[in-house]
Amino acid sequence: MESNSSSALAALSATHVTRRTALAAGGAGIAAVLAACGVGGGGSAGGAGNGKGPIRALFMKQAGYSEDDIRKMTSAFQAANPGVTVTTDFVAYEALHDKIVASAPAGTYDVVLIDVIWPAEFGSKRIVADVSSRWPQAWKDQMLGGAVATPQFDNHFYGVPWILDTKYLFFNDTHLSKAKVDASQLDSWDGVLKAARALKSSGVTKYPLIWSWQQAEALICDYAQLLGAFGGKFLDDAGKPAFHQGGGVQALEFMRQSIVDGLSNPTSTQSLEEDVRRVFSAGQASMALNWTYMYGMANDPKQSQVGGQVKVLQTPAGPGGRPGVNGSMALAVSAGSKNQAAAWKYVSYLTSQPVQNQFAVSSLPVWKTSYDDPAVIKSNPQVVPQAKKQLGDLILRPQVKSYNPISQLLQGQIQKALLGQKTAQQALTEAADQAASMLGS
Repeated sequence: MESNSSSALAALSATHVTRRTALAAGGAGIAAVLAACGVGGGGSAGGAGNGKGPIRALFMKQAGYSEDDIRKMTSAFQAANPGVTVTTDFVAYEALHDKIVASAPAGTYDVVLIDVIWPAEFGSKRIVADVSSRWPQAWKDQMLGGAVATPQFDNHFYGVPWILDTKYLFFNDTHLSKAKVDASQLDSWDGVLKAARALKSSGVTKYPLIWSWQQAEALICDYAQLLGAFGGKFLDDAGKPAFHQGGGVQALEFMRQSIVDGLSNPTSTQSLEEDVRRVFSAGQASMALNWTYMYGMANDPKQSQVGGQVKVLQTPAGPGGRPGVNGSMALAVSAGSKNQAAAWKYVSYLTSQPVQNQFAVSSLPVWKTSYDDPAVIKSNPQVVPQAKKQLGDLILRPQVKSYNPISQLLQGQIQKALLGQKTAQQALTEAADQAASMLGS
């Protein structure tokens, strides 16, 4: 297990503060500061373009910022930068990696959203630009440590952190009250199972738990969180697979047994994060792991049948602690962009503090001082205290060039164990043997 900790965590929250004037000025101000300091161009990042003209950006559809949020950010950017026009495209997260790779040779996109697990691959293959020369030194101090690490590989920066996220435990407080379950039980995974049994036996919910266990990266994110809780590691100190030992096996056994016992909804093996949100929001589940964005949507009576009943906690503890999965993402400039100067303006604007503060309802800002503002903290008193604790303890999925094929391999084997086709030990041992060859070990 690799952890990213930051002692600089002050106060973290989710809010929707209206700051149109400050937002526009902030984005333009960052661009002006960068230009004045001569930051940009040179090295792998290049200096293509004059900072004007059309650019195209690729984002994901689900979790983090909504499509509507991104379109509003983009409209504000264009108003502040009349010489630049931006076309935004959206694909499902599951299609994002391959879309970036496939479009790279033609230079289709100028800006792409990349996951924390991709800088090693995309940087080494020159799919995204090395923007180390563009990074102001001050950002390293002004951003949270876990955020700064998001676009890094081999001491180089391949983007700017934009989505700072991990998975939290959401629960329906009304359901727990009906089953006479004290929320303090949810402090540990053993307590979660005990609560689930009480919820099921009382008839409150047939399947108290719902998870993102479809054969996709979402499954690895949930597994990572449990892997850390049970004291396991993805790789050992020599860089060899270790998930088939100790806590890695126990985590998968925990997952499978929860299905066997009827505590986890069997449709979890076909579900992604949005499916989890919909089931939970329909009142058909009492507890779920999901990203920050779910809190606002599940608690909104206009979008949810359980609005006002949703509470959130940091991830439950296991024998190995309570690390949350690092689900952060960054905005990167494509190496093949013919207009990198304009692309960098756009990236700088969207990742700027005023923009992130305004749209923080779905994704936590990466800037430390964003949370000194009492209005930001007050806006979401439920999420703030949990984020303050959780974001200092994150488990990072392996930062290796061959991450994607290894992840796909592991997804398939974990899925077979969840469906009862293999034991947890058999599935993980097979995955480890194959992954070892991919890692060159």
